[in-house]
Amino acid sequence: MSNTKILVIEDNEDLSFSIAKVLKKEGHSVFVSQTGEEGLDIFQKELIDLVLLDLKLPKMDGLAVLHTLKEMDPDTAVIMMTASTDVKSAIEAMKKGALDYLLKPFELEELKLVVQKALEMHQLKVEVNRLKRSHAKMYPADTLYGESPQIREIRNMIHIVAQTPRTSVLIQGESGTGKELVANAIHYASKRANKPYIKINCSAIPDNLLESELFGHEKGAFTDAKAMKKGLFELAHTGTVFLDEISSMKLSLQPKLLRVLETQTFRRIGGITDIKIDVRVIAATNTDLGELVKNKEFRDDLYYRLKVMEIHLPPLRERKEDILLLAKLFLQEFKKEFNRKVQKFHPETEKLLLDYSWPGNVRELKNVIERSVILAQGDTILPEHLPVELHEQTTSSAPVMKPSGMTLAEIEKWHIAEVLRSVNGNKSQAAKILDISRSTLREKLKLYQIS
Repeated sequence: MSNTKILVIEDNEDLSFSIAKVLKKEGHSVFVSQTGEEGLDIFQKELIDLVLLDLKLPKMDGLAVLHTLKEMDPDTAVIMMTASTDVKSAIEAMKKGALDYLLKPFELEELKLVVQKALEMHQLKVEVNRLKRSHAKMYPADTLYGESPQIREIRNMIHIVAQTPRTSVLIQGESGTGKELVANAIHYASKRANKPYIKINCSAIPDNLLESELFGHEKGAFTDAKAMKKGLFELAHTGTVFLDEISSMKLSLQPKLLRVLETQTFRRIGGITDIKIDVRVIAATNTDLGELVKNKEFRDDLYYRLKVMEIHLPPLRERKEDILLLAKLFLQEFKKEFNRKVQKFHPETEKLLLDYSWPGNVRELKNVIERSVILAQGDTILPEHLPVELHEQTTSSAPVMKPSGMTLAEIEKWHIAEVLRSVNGNKSQAAKILDISRSTLREKLKLYQIS
């Protein structure tokens, strides 16, 4: 790794000269100091990638210098250098944040190897931190765009829930309302933000494979178990597991999930040892779990354990003040992506967007704007750039939902029927808008007796 800056703090002038000579030949920029105080002064002025630090220094010793370096920059990579009779001090230094140590006298080849390894680890750490910052920018709580009272309240709930990193969360809402966005925001606003975040769609994995995916298995647990496999809960230790479409989880698997929520322990398939984990579980569904509990299709104890904190996402038709705001955001996004000159919506286009009932919610709106930006040739999105269903179905002609007195199951039945109607019965297109598989759609059509 060339063009890196290395600081050598060593009171032996001959040794520091030899180290500097070797490292310069490797393409590094090298700074040398004989005292800790001078070394710290250089560190403040230069962007140092790696410090080679002697333990025994005049006045300020190596451990004190290490402590100050870590206060100035906790991510500083430091290699300690010490006499072979002082290994305990080197180990103590590693406990305080040193990356590695070299025992004097050491071979110059050993020096090059240890430095190369340290720089590679440092670069990896820098890249991980960059990705973490990128994730933090991608998933802040305010990426749930909107200025309606409902969305403002949900953003407030996200901030509250994020402060309790063990609390399970149940997110309910129709397909396309942004349940995964809420889950992302909760994780990245919490103390678990830098820890694993694992997502799984329970409806996308066959029942016979879901248990192995979640909890893992021991070698020989079943015919195809050729080797031990860690499950997603184990891999997510110290982080968050997001279980989308939790309503699809079969009844026989639910007690095992309940045990994770209550005791933070589980066993791999075929295992005899309890594995202790520390995870937050966030679950999401577009189905009324309460209704499934009544029908004995979902365990009541798991349902109540999941909904310690419950967030309900309203459909887009119930927050019309957000439609144009979201449309303009998507317009800017796709304008950049496709390098288009389109700047605005025609007033009649805006009216059509506002009058449509949006059975596919925000996801459908995003798809519509993407299509419109592609079709628009000038600087304005015209009514003819919108799909035919927006011209055919407006709020005035759409079925009116009762604001109260309907269960979530009834709302879901209505929602599926509306999506099917908007796409003229095209089940593939309906499944895409609903963000479910065709097999899941088939099951729901059968469940709700929708022809």
